Amino acid sequence: MMFLAAIPMTARDAIKSVSALTAMSFASLPRRLGTAAVVILGIGGVVAVLIAVLAMGSGIDKSIAGSGRDDRALVLRAGAGLELLSLLNRPQVSSIVAAPGVKRDAQSRPIASAEALALIELRLMDDTPVNVPLRGVSRTEVLRPEIAIAAGRMFRPGVPEVVVGAAAQSQFRNLQIGASIVTREATWKVVGSFASSGNLRDSELLTDADMVMSAYQRKTYQSVLVQLESAAAFSNFSAALAADPSLQVDVTRESGYYASLARPLSNSFRRLAYLVGGIMAAGALFATLSCVHAAVSSRAREIATLRALGFGAPSVVCAVILETLLLALTGGGIGVGLCWLAFSGKTLSTSGGGVVQMTYTMAVTSWPIVIGLLWASGIGVFAGLLPALHAARQPIPSGLRAI
Repeated sequence: MMFLAAIPMTARDAIKSVSALTAMSFASLPRRLGTAAVVILGIGGVVAVLIAVLAMGSGIDKSIAGSGRDDRALVLRAGAGLELLSLLNRPQVSSIVAAPGVKRDAQSRPIASAEALALIELRLMDDTPVNVPLRGVSRTEVLRPEIAIAAGRMFRPGVPEVVVGAAAQSQFRNLQIGASIVTREATWKVVGSFASSGNLRDSELLTDADMVMSAYQRKTYQSVLVQLESAAAFSNFSAALAADPSLQVDVTRESGYYASLARPLSNSFRRLAYLVGGIMAAGALFATLSCVHAAVSSRAREIATLRALGFGAPSVVCAVILETLLLALTGGGIGVGLCWLAFSGKTLSTSGGGVVQMTYTMAVTSWPIVIGLLWASGIGVFAGLLPALHAARQPIPSGLRAI
């Protein structure tokens, strides 16, 4: 392009030239505060929304995927896919926990838990009815050492008592210690609350597995969770169950099972973030383009004078783009700050309306922040490019005659 034929200069001269032009542009910024504010606030809004939705996906991913460990294996009925759809009878459970690779305690008992899962209706603080998992477990203190009683005590086997996760207790009504949860099947007394490192267990209620079986008149469990001798023992354990003709089961690492649950949800949030962020980014791009074009047009005489003094067209292009980029990054930084203050560590829950409820904590981590700032940079560069090229193309005499 003809406008890029500039006065030859060294790299140092080019940097000095662009720096001088950029400094002069920012010196005149007080006269253009309105357009600059539109650019900063528009891009800040895009970044804040993008990061907020990505933080929801990251929070769900951390909550669900962080629930599992590589040295624990989860056994479900073949083809079930989900715990709620699985059925395992007592003989099957006995065969599973006796398989090679299962860790045993000092008394040579297998460290395993046959688990019964049910849904009970609770109400959010705004009185919306939701379904919350009631998980019947055994040997929780040995099998899940990450669960720590925060207040009250652990439930007693054979008694309709529950302990509630910290996230569930903060989101749902009538879960304080001493409260009673009345269902059609039983009345459950809340005797304690627990914390589980912010994972999926924090959204559940735990009780004795046999009590769930008795209350719901069941003869089958939903799953078996076993502690392996080591993460490497998974292959032997899985092969032993596959070779047993009396068992028709699927075996996965606990970490793999929860990662597969987290992936569709977190991917949905990412797609939503990019869709909404993309629509907003397009609007911000056009608004920024308009503002920068107006700002460059108002400085036509100034730019033409600078070019007449020897500043080349490439320096003008770089200076305009650099100014727009810095304004965009300022807006991006504001968006990051607002999102961090408003949402980082905020506990949310999935929508109600009868679906299974899950609480999670929004995670404003480095990855959403980097994505947000990259989007801000992209908007700034593209929005500044066309006005910069227009300013560089304009003949110097026409610029000097501009009013």
